[in-house]
Amino acid sequence: MDTTLRALSRHEQLNFLLTNRIPRHALTRFVGWLSRIDSPLLARLLIGIWRLFTDLDLSDSETQSFRSMQGCFTRRLKPGARPLDLRREIVASPCDAVVGECGQIEGQTVFQAKGFPYELTDLIPDPAVRETYRDGRYVTLRLRSSMYHRFHAPVDCEVSELTYVSGDTWNVNPIALKRIEKLYCLNERAVIPLRECLTHGSLCLVPVAAILVASMRFTGLEPELNLDYAGPNRLRWHARFGKGDEMGYFQQGSTLLLFATGNYALCEGIAPGTTIRMGQALLADTTLAAPEAP
Repeated sequence: MDTTLRALSRHEQLNFLLTNRIPRHALTRFVGWLSRIDSPLLARLLIGIWRLFTDLDLSDSETQSFRSMQGCFTRRLKPGARPLDLRREIVASPCDAVVGECGQIEGQTVFQAKGFPYELTDLIPDPAVRETYRDGRYVTLRLRSSMYHRFHAPVDCEVSELTYVSGDTWNVNPIALKRIEKLYCLNERAVIPLRECLTHGSLCLVPVAAILVASMRFTGLEPELNLDYAGPNRLRWHARFGKGDEMGYFQQGSTLLLFATGNYALCEGIAPGTTIRMGQALLADTTLAAPEAP
């Protein structure tokens, strides 16, 4: 047992060194450039290498051939590949992910890993937005690199603006989360308050970028938010989404933080380590009673 633990510890140390103690911005820009090269042959080569290190599964992809690595990262799915929970009281998962830390927000304190808290004050610039989620609920959704990378509206909602926060590109894997304090507050991110159309609650999405994936696109919003973006921090984004409508995508994979007001509760089975798919039940509005069966 001790030998196994020591081996795991060495593996974690090596992983942390390889993905964080390197020129993160330079490597992220390089991978961004490489992934955009329009060459089906190069794309097949890179995807083949990618398969050696991940559980990449393209069986539900709309297409099996790609002209670039980025095309594979941002692939669309076959129609019907992600059934959507349409119940009014349900907040659907906005993406495919592995659930990280989740539960109640303690005042404005949230946890990125056990023993590693951070404050909404450090994550969300607008005091009115972060105060909305005092003592509310949160779910951390980590997208592995092999997963579907687009994210969708968890409820029927409207957005009016997005706040972009430039930052670092630390890896957001579990190893880094147990070593780097307030990691999500250090990384590049976007804060998107959602105005719900059907309930009295409130939700906020915070996509967080990471090493190799510091680039986000949003439906109907022109600029690509990445390390080279030099525009305003607050962008007007007037858009209306039905539950399940695409809101944007990461160029590879990263993390989505979802904050909710206190009227929401985690759905059954949602816990750290759970794998969830876009459209599945994530949170439930406890103020909306489910109709009785006839």
